[in-house]
Amino acid sequence: MKKMTDTELCDGCGQVDQLVERDGNEFCRHCLTIVDALENRPELLTHLCRLTGSALPADQQENMSRRQRDLPDVLDAVRYRTRDREQNTWYVSVSEMEGDPVEIFASTAFDRDQHLQSRISNLTTITRLISLILRHIYLGEVLTLDKTVKQLRRSSRQKNDLPDMLSKVLSNYRRHAIGAEKEETP
Repeated sequence: MKKMTDTELCDGCGQVDQLVERDGNEFCRHCLTIVDALENRPELLTHLCRLTGSALPADQQENMSRRQRDLPDVLDAVRYRTRDREQNTWYVSVSEMEGDPVEIFASTAFDRDQHLQSRISNLTTITRLISLILRHIYLGEVLTLDKTVKQLRRSSRQKNDLPDMLSKVLSNYRRHAIGAEKEETP
């Protein structure tokens, strides 16, 4: 319930201002804007903290991770047909959830063509990583190095192609980072 009160101390920021009562608290117009955003768009807090380099309190991080939405088995998608500069035809499909893009796939009718294999592998890598980012943005999926390496491995089409090389390098770094953590732990 919202009700205007006289000028007093805001329960949120402690400043003297004209206040609005909200669920037993009294907020200034600035704090009320934040309260409204937190109630109606809780993911906004996480996003703003990331942008400013601020850390969420542990209990807020736990609450936000519970809000993470899972990707359903069936999604609506839009398919686009496009051509590259060499006039190869490509098909790009964007899967949507509540109107937001959450995955992107690209393919060609000529995926058995040897000269396209390297490009297809790189394209697969790009679309997998973009999909990972889209799920992070729109579904709250947590990004990790392990998930990134997994997507790189799944993108690889042959030994020592670019995704394979990148996954090996990052996997070695991950092992090194884990070893360093163990050495520092008493």
